[in-house]
Amino acid sequence: MAIDIIAFIVGILLGVFIYWRESNSNGVYRFVNKIMNSKELQMSPDNPKGFIFKQTFLPRLIFVVFLVLVLALIAEFLTPLTVFSSYNGISAFASFATGTLLGTYLANFVIKTTEVVEEKSDSLSDFVDEAMEKGKDLIEDLKNKDNKAVEEAKKEIAKDPEPKAEQKSARDRLKDKGLM
Repeated sequence: MAIDIIAFIVGILLGVFIYWRESNSNGVYRFVNKIMNSKELQMSPDNPKGFIFKQTFLPRLIFVVFLVLVLALIAEFLTPLTVFSSYNGISAFASFATGTLLGTYLANFVIKTTEVVEEKSDSLSDFVDEAMEKGKDLIEDLKNKDNKAVEEAKKEIAKDPEPKAEQKSARDRLKDKGLM
């Protein structure tokens, strides 16, 4: 089980590395595209697509499994490791492939998040400044409304300077009606 976890973590790191390299340049993919396709079918020079970068799930899965298969064959024939002849080797192969695929999506998430934060950083500071100004305006309005309410109360008091005659309390009124 330990070898599976190690293979999974190393696979995640390999997936992040592959995605990051392809996001910077896709020279290998362009080279393969140039060899495999005719002039009319070749990708445009400004297309950033790679084996992993900007691919949908199925082509990405195929490229990752093919890459891991090639790495496993190299390990099988050049080292004393037996990848395909034991359960542990096949399990590590599957963990490595899954980790690599997960690593590509993790790198995609990190790169997209970084781009969004960089893009929105200027508008975010403007948004915060606007919110602060609106908050200051709201506080000023509340202060002015309180002053207006106090002034209106003073005007009402000035209009009717005599206090109203004392009225009976609610308790006394209930007693008068015989309800208490």
